[in-house]
Amino acid sequence: MNSPTKILVVDDDPVSRRKLEGLLQQQGYQVVTASNGREAWDIFRKENISLVITDWIMPEVDGVRLCQMIRGLGRQKYTYIILITVMAGKGSYLEGIEAGADDFLTKPFDPDMLRARLFVAQRILDLQAEVRQLQGMLPICSYCKRIRNDDNLWTQVEAYVSEHSDADFTHGICPECEDKYIRPQFEELEAEVARNQAL
Repeated sequence: MNSPTKILVVDDDPVSRRKLEGLLQQQGYQVVTASNGREAWDIFRKENISLVITDWIMPEVDGVRLCQMIRGLGRQKYTYIILITVMAGKGSYLEGIEAGADDFLTKPFDPDMLRARLFVAQRILDLQAEVRQLQGMLPICSYCKRIRNDDNLWTQVEAYVSEHSDADFTHGICPECEDKYIRPQFEELEAEVARNQAL
């Protein structure tokens, strides 16, 4: 890992929380902790969290509700969520998945199983970061600034952005272009008017 992944650990049991925090720190992760879902939600909105490991059953806001809140925020950068649960069965897993969880750990969790889950989480986060970076690259002409679209045709920036997003354009003139293009045209026009009046 280049810069340590920041993990938010959420558990109302202080012993479990400290144990998990210690294991993650040993593996080089940066760890932030919360004792319930409401506290975790406040932290999540303020900090750049890549991965959340949360207990399912907690007071105030439980793990499933926290998943829903995180997914509802609609951040562009993906957050991987692991639910820790004592509940077993297909119904519980389906509820967790529908709420937005990516993976599950059963309590008491096995440290080796935790490492395996973290490996998968990191791989997915890295792949998503790579895809975001590739999507952010635009083939643009160095001279006319047109962009090559998906059909290998060169198009104006406005047309490309409108086609690939919900953005609308409003046009204006920046101060530099006003000085470079518009002001000389006005000065030339004023000079021509002055010449015509002198005749």
